Amino acid sequence: MLRALHRFGWLRTRDVAALVFTRWASRPAAHPSLAPVVGSTSALRMAQRTLRRMRDSRLVLAALGPDGSTVYALAEGGTRVLQSMGIVAASGKDAVRGVSPGHFRHRCISNEVAIAGIVQGLRVSTEREISRGLWVGGDAGVAGKRPDVLWRSADSWTWVEVQRSRYNVRDYAQLFAWLRALNAAATGGAFQFGSGTLRQVVFICNSAMEAKLRRDLAEKGLSSLLDTGLLVFERSLYSFETIRFAP
Repeated sequence: MLRALHRFGWLRTRDVAALVFTRWASRPAAHPSLAPVVGSTSALRMAQRTLRRMRDSRLVLAALGPDGSTVYALAEGGTRVLQSMGIVAASGKDAVRGVSPGHFRHRCISNEVAIAGIVQGLRVSTEREISRGLWVGGDAGVAGKRPDVLWRSADSWTWVEVQRSRYNVRDYAQLFAWLRALNAAATGGAFQFGSGTLRQVVFICNSAMEAKLRRDLAEKGLSSLLDTGLLVFERSLYSFETIRFAP
């Protein structure tokens, strides 16, 4: 569990139940699903008990997320345990401090996508790892861009973009510069990078964002990305709504 918190930065109890107390597939499925993994009742109970013990032992620290959920990160005691195993770890107190509701929801969805891939037997780079350059694209990214989550099955990559709100002008221009680079370099509906092939770019977004992206792809002559299946949209599995509590 300490390794998981190190890889993800922070996790909710339900995430720990899905990741740590759910059986992982021994080999990746031919067509892995983006659907979030929901831990069983017993898995959730084990996660709660284990996190409570680890908190009492000062291995993890807890904080309240913007949606009212409890999130857990590495405490100094937990980092020392990992460091004794040769893992370069740091306290997660800064990761859970002052997180905005929008960014929190974005990270929750990214974490759920990463967990789904891990449980299905895929090799995964989490948003936390990618933000620190600890993935195949390093600090520079691929064609100047980083994903929110990256899945790998054999030599095939799935690049996941979680887009909760509208892009600002600069980021939107950078997005289309990247899409043009993919379109120019792709052969047979695939793009080569690292030691694998980028088979699909998945945008997890709402219907309004999907409609805008489709319209702009057509206007900019990039519809072939959709026609070849290199770029797809997913807008039904995840909700971007932040829980609001009555005053």
